[in-house]
Amino acid sequence: MNDAQHGGDDGTEGTRRTRVGRRGFLRGAALAGAGGLVAGGAGGFVAGGAGLAAGAAPARAPYADGTGPQLPLPGTGPLGGPAPAAPFHGPHQAAVLTAPHRVTAFVACDVTADGRADLADLLRTLTERARFLTGGGVPDPLGVTGPPADSGILGPQLPAGALSVTVGVGATLFDDRFGLRTRAPRRLTTMPAFPDDDLRSDWCHGDLSLQLCADDTDTVLHALRDLTRHTRGALQVRWRLDGFASPPRPTGTARNLFGFKDGTANPDPGSSREMRRLVWVEAGMGEPDWAVGGSYQVVRLIRMLVEFWDRVSLTEQERMFGRTRETGAPLDGNDEHDTPDYPGDPKGDVIPLDSHIRKANPRTADTADQRLLRRAYNYDRGMDANGNLDMGLLFCCYQQDLARQFETVQHRLAGEPLTDYIKPFGGGYFFALPGVRDRADWYGRALLA
Repeated sequence: MNDAQHGGDDGTEGTRRTRVGRRGFLRGAALAGAGGLVAGGAGGFVAGGAGLAAGAAPARAPYADGTGPQLPLPGTGPLGGPAPAAPFHGPHQAAVLTAPHRVTAFVACDVTADGRADLADLLRTLTERARFLTGGGVPDPLGVTGPPADSGILGPQLPAGALSVTVGVGATLFDDRFGLRTRAPRRLTTMPAFPDDDLRSDWCHGDLSLQLCADDTDTVLHALRDLTRHTRGALQVRWRLDGFASPPRPTGTARNLFGFKDGTANPDPGSSREMRRLVWVEAGMGEPDWAVGGSYQVVRLIRMLVEFWDRVSLTEQERMFGRTRETGAPLDGNDEHDTPDYPGDPKGDVIPLDSHIRKANPRTADTADQRLLRRAYNYDRGMDANGNLDMGLLFCCYQQDLARQFETVQHRLAGEPLTDYIKPFGGGYFFALPGVRDRADWYGRALLA
């Protein structure tokens, strides 16, 4: 039983009271600087490690000699101190491009708001809370007789610069409930099942996606509780998965739970030219005007069958990836950031033709615009019902065009040798909303205009 369904101990009467008071509650919360999500959902709250993980690209372009810069520890600034806060206001959601933190929670939700006006109240509330939580400060008291204004798990003052928030919308939000069918991003659909998938319906899709990233687990949990508290009755958690970042070991890109560096060939998020070409939706692309500045977000929940993987020889593992495990270098190179020489190896004698790196990124002129910005995380959910280790990859990526980029790459990867050791079981397609431009703006304002 959860409070999204039962507003009080008496069930039916409690539900009626919740529905009557929902809009007034959300409006009051937004004006007072409060916002949140409803706890619960089909997938439940999933325990696990936390943090942004393997695969984030460096925030700066490679050096002039072609080598890549050394990555700082996740969640740290260039000198190893705390990462500075990304600006909340701007044409894009800055969290898409910011350097990875140590901790993440990805939450997919079903919107339970009644009508378009309540949806607008919900998005205003999310904006107010995200702005406050990412900027830090002291919560406003609710009065002597009211409950505490904050859970208190971070102390009396929230730290600035420790949290980032990314908000997206799913295809199901654009049904007939809110009159948005004709306003949908042109390329947004529900995520299909691909040939090697084993998808579970309770771990797929959602009306809205919410990603929280921070340097510490309690910061993410604090934000989740804050949002849960203040959008109660308007959002229902559908599924949630927590992730964690692996620090560079010993240097360079972080590793996934197969032990390989993950995301070496990411495009450079510090290059505005690359991001305009690959990530951001821009005017003239045939999208609704309100969508300019957003990006298509793909989330894939991929279990890694690590107990089987650990029995495979290192040579075979490296041939499946096309890279050496120790350094991350392509099998024909010496350094992680060396460019593999596919034309010089046409038969795949050194880097097999079915290796992951060769299929994922053939590095031809025709495939250059299929690259995507990946933001992958490791996860660990303990054991399954059969006593097997339950861990894997919380894969997330951003792109301009789902079909041109993610789906093309995904179809190219079908049947690769790695499919024997992974099991995609959930995720979804979402559209990361354009940024909040100023204090008068809010998530989705132009969508609902």
